Amino acid sequence: MKDNNWYSLTHPEDVISPSLLIYPNRIQHNIELMISMRGDVNLLRPHVKTYKNANIIVMQMDAGIQKFKCATIAEAELLGNCKAKDVLLAMQPIGPNTKRFVELIKAYGNTKFSTLVDNSKSLQLLGDLAKANNIKIPLWIDINNGMNRTGIAADQKALALYRELSEHEHLIAEGLHVYDGHLRHTDPTIREAECNTAFEPVLSLKANIEKLDIPSPKIVAGGSPTFPFHCKRDGVEASPGTTLLWDAGYGSLFPEMHFLPAAVLMTRILSKPTTGILCFDLGHKSLAPEMPFPRIAFLDLKHSKQISQSEEHLVVEYDDLTIPEVGDIHYAVPKHICPTVAKYDTLTVVKDNKVIDHWPVTARTQKSTI
Repeated sequence: MKDNNWYSLTHPEDVISPSLLIYPNRIQHNIELMISMRGDVNLLRPHVKTYKNANIIVMQMDAGIQKFKCATIAEAELLGNCKAKDVLLAMQPIGPNTKRFVELIKAYGNTKFSTLVDNSKSLQLLGDLAKANNIKIPLWIDINNGMNRTGIAADQKALALYRELSEHEHLIAEGLHVYDGHLRHTDPTIREAECNTAFEPVLSLKANIEKLDIPSPKIVAGGSPTFPFHCKRDGVEASPGTTLLWDAGYGSLFPEMHFLPAAVLMTRILSKPTTGILCFDLGHKSLAPEMPFPRIAFLDLKHSKQISQSEEHLVVEYDDLTIPEVGDIHYAVPKHICPTVAKYDTLTVVKDNKVIDHWPVTARTQKSTI
């Protein structure tokens, strides 16, 4: 893992650029670290949104992980095809996705599928669909503990909604889902304190549910930045996602977590249009553009400054004109890996500096078969 040349290809001449290279030995390291941090593999529910690939799912299942989280029906179907035992669709179904979710349950009888709700209308809609299809749907109440993106505050309204869920004859009350992606302080001590403070109302809600003589709710909590802290909680399922491939963004913010970057962009210099300027074949269509510059961390090109990006091009200022030439290959870790993966049909698999396989990004589409 200390090899400074771990990312480069010995025979890159036939590899199309840009390509997204992945390194299974580094993914395996991240899986093992994730499991060791949580301690109990049964309290680990990784999110598959980052890689959307069956091979990486199977690597985790081979390590004993059987619970997963996902964001789309296509990702859920991929997990069903992988024969995952327990899948949480962590996106409240709306529109046609409500019926698609029911079809998913019916199509994969050996996988337990659950999903989220944060309001009574959605709860009743799913309850009606469950009744019409003679099934029972497991649901989690989505809790907003400060991110203000989805969910319901952990107050009396949440308590009433959970009670409504527990009393519905065609729904199964699973527990509480809590995503705290807004907690990203670079100081882990401060981030942990903020995480614990934000989690206190969730624990109070859990205690109030138990006072109603309702079975104690399970809790799924956190993402990658707060993963180390939720790992310390008894009985809480921790649900990191980016930990599997990691990226330059989280790597720079949270170096104390010790996950390894396992996905690297291979790019070529497309042009040297003027003095001190390099243009790479790494545009919006190949690299997530929503982050401010720098959007990648070059592994082999020092003293560069990313200045613009368009559909097919990334333009970089560079102060050493004696080294780079048009066609030269360079390697970089993306700042945000999740939307970058979704831009590729396949992941180019590298072992011992050689391409050994290509893994399809199966669930990058909106729909598979359901």
